[in-house]
Amino acid sequence: MKIKVLVENTAGSENFDTEHGLSLYIETQNKKILFDMGQSGLFAQNAEKLGVDLSAVDFAVLSHGHYDHGGGLKTFLKINRTAPVYLSRFAFEPHYNGTEKYIGLDVDLKDNDRLCFIDDELNIADGLTLYSCNKKEKKHYLGSFGLNMLEGKKFVPDDFRHEQYLLIEEERKHILISGCSHKGIMDITEWFTPDILIGGFHFTKIEPGEKLKEYSSFLNSFSTAFYTCHCTGVPQYEFMKEHIKNLHYISTGDEINI
Repeated sequence: MKIKVLVENTAGSENFDTEHGLSLYIETQNKKILFDMGQSGLFAQNAEKLGVDLSAVDFAVLSHGHYDHGGGLKTFLKINRTAPVYLSRFAFEPHYNGTEKYIGLDVDLKDNDRLCFIDDELNIADGLTLYSCNKKEKKHYLGSFGLNMLEGKKFVPDDFRHEQYLLIEEERKHILISGCSHKGIMDITEWFTPDILIGGFHFTKIEPGEKLKEYSSFLNSFSTAFYTCHCTGVPQYEFMKEHIKNLHYISTGDEINI
């Protein structure tokens, strides 16, 4: 199994352009998967540089309904004419940073017949399952960090019901792919206890210090190998790697072989 980072905030080489966003190309034993699409068509440009044929992708997953993960959806639908795109039934709800900045998806795409809207759980193929975890108990609520959704005409803190996670079970390993882990990286890790977890931690607004040390110690209590990125924050990563024994950072152009 291999994973190529098509888009992330940083780059491992000057050969790749970057943007605030995330897109991963995943090859399992039997499937080719696109997980998120960044905020523009940049993921496709980098895919070409990495030798990734997006037209051959079997299916795509949109982790949640924010522009920096789904802004490239239109581009993917043009490049790949057959692959279904799995996303939450709530993905096209209005999402905002504060009350002024719309950070949701392009609503003109919501009626595309390639989009497969799912609820709490879906087994896509052998060893490939999507979970929303919306009914799971949260023990470590971190708040919404100023991210809101509209309920009627009222702004309320986003409950991230539009977020989902891809669990890959292959060769006796459990690999969890998470976009931003808005529901809480500590709870997510505890819910799945994966061998490997790849995704953002959404810690950019948490200053390095005692609170982040506490969170790091909790994550370090698991045997999980973490490959983090994007919304974790580079200063936060640099701080946490001193407290988490198996923590790595992935950048645009990187490849993980499992």
